[in-house]
Amino acid sequence: MKEIKKVVLAYSGGLDTSIIIPWLKENYNGCEVIAVSGDVGQGTELDGLEEKAIKTGASKLYVMDLKDEFVNDYIFPTLKAGAVYEGEYLLGTSFARPLIAKGLVEIAKKEGADAICHGCTGKGNDQVRFELAIKAFAPDMQIIAPWRIWNLKSREEEIDYAEAHNIPLKINRETNYSKDKNLWHLSHEGLDLEDPANEPQYNKPGFLEMGVSPEQAPNEPTYVTIHFEKGVPTAVDGKEMGGVEMIEYLNKIGGENGIGLCDLVENRLVGMKSRGVYENPAGSILYRAHHVLETICLDRDTQHYKTLVAERFAELVYFGQWYTPLREAISAFVDSTQKTVTGDVKLKLYKGNIINAGVTSPYTLYSEAFATFDADEVYNQKDSAGFINLFGLPIKVRAILDAEREGK
Repeated sequence: MKEIKKVVLAYSGGLDTSIIIPWLKENYNGCEVIAVSGDVGQGTELDGLEEKAIKTGASKLYVMDLKDEFVNDYIFPTLKAGAVYEGEYLLGTSFARPLIAKGLVEIAKKEGADAICHGCTGKGNDQVRFELAIKAFAPDMQIIAPWRIWNLKSREEEIDYAEAHNIPLKINRETNYSKDKNLWHLSHEGLDLEDPANEPQYNKPGFLEMGVSPEQAPNEPTYVTIHFEKGVPTAVDGKEMGGVEMIEYLNKIGGENGIGLCDLVENRLVGMKSRGVYENPAGSILYRAHHVLETICLDRDTQHYKTLVAERFAELVYFGQWYTPLREAISAFVDSTQKTVTGDVKLKLYKGNIINAGVTSPYTLYSEAFATFDADEVYNQKDSAGFINLFGLPIKVRAILDAEREGK
């Protein structure tokens, strides 16, 4: 294994990566540490990051603006697939990591780095997501994962290390939730949330960052109409928007109405269960709108089969397998299903609820003439008798033969 002289570090400025900079220099002979942050919509979390990184020992900081790529190449393909992990998690952290890791490799190659370092724990999913992406673009790159080799065993010990090295932190021991924020979501883990019996403190000031609890939402509903073109949302209330602008806007109005809170005990890839609380205002709105539009634009068999595919797609994303032939193949299938998913969906947002309020599409497969309960000229109800006789023939034959066998 070659000597480590230069390391590219996935840097967020949070607790883990803040202490990793001096730790790397202490344990790898004063190696140069280049901090790299991927801007996927963390907002103010990036403020003052360069000064902090350099003060704690990094030689420089790269901040990659990945927001547009994040939305168009990762979020929207997953939205079109309808992929939701275990029925609830909208994959906010999962599909951000491969993109950030791809950027890390680009900087590492540019800088001639000997290794890439990340701050993921040995219990989590993110270590897999980062490292599979790194292997996809730099299969021979050495990877350093301090949580798997250092002597620190808890976030409390990390805080002790930071204080001993005069590293400023934005958290304290009482508010030390493990959080991940990007344009799509905010996750909360740890502290009281580690016991699934504890109700999340939604109404506690400072807990929610992207919105309010349903109890604190307005008493009047908010209506929103979203337009899709081939499965991609392109406008809100008649105003065309780029993906980043749209998600920011929907996060605002969704958050104001208490939309998108998810309390989930999920199955991690490494085998254990973990509990997380997620804020996903825009994502929840867009997923509902997209699903509603598909109900009138997709034929029955395609719609049902796509539901099966969506579950596998979600697993691939959650497991860090974005850069794989299967994920790409499923995306190609999904794109083919979205050719007619164009139209408008109106939703009512009210105290944490998303309520359908109307859907239209030039490609609708819904025919009022066929579906009506009133008199019609297009459907002969007598035809159903023959259909049921044929559809139920296997059931009838089995029942007859079972009766004959029992009579012997």
